Amino acid sequence: MSDLVAHNLIAPYLSPMSLDDPLSLDRQLCFPLYAAARAMTQAYAPLLSKLGLTYPQYLVLLVLWETDGETVKGMGERLYLDSGTLTPLLKRMESQGLVRRERSAEDARSVRIHLTSGGRALRRKAASIPEAMACKLGLTLEEATRLRRDVMRLFEVLSRSHVDSSK
Repeated sequence: MSDLVAHNLIAPYLSPMSLDDPLSLDRQLCFPLYAAARAMTQAYAPLLSKLGLTYPQYLVLLVLWETDGETVKGMGERLYLDSGTLTPLLKRMESQGLVRRERSAEDARSVRIHLTSGGRALRRKAASIPEAMACKLGLTLEEATRLRRDVMRLFEVLSRSHVDSSK
């Protein structure tokens, strides 16, 4: 992303004083993204607490509702979580009766995560969450689609940049 493009994306949100200081918090693209991510997680909290879930647990269930029997490694890759974060999360979910962990018959080093009947039943209860969140956001479908596309594009650029810089 060129400096001019970045400036044009950020400039409407800057206070006049911050234009002179490149280290002003108002001038950083990272801060509104960080704040929005925190606010999004907090917006989910009351909806998920009714189901006895945390936001990370909800993300795990979203993956398993798509692909029951996902490996721990695959789950970590999908959610961008390392095993040090994911393993305790899965253990808590197992103790809640939402998932069960099972060693793969093909590869004893691999652990697969399966939904229990309780985990499958939560899907019906969670079905209203996307619509409730859409109402909270107050965006049109077009705005939400564009925002998701732009955030994903930013993520892809940053991911490529991270991979390139680690070589």
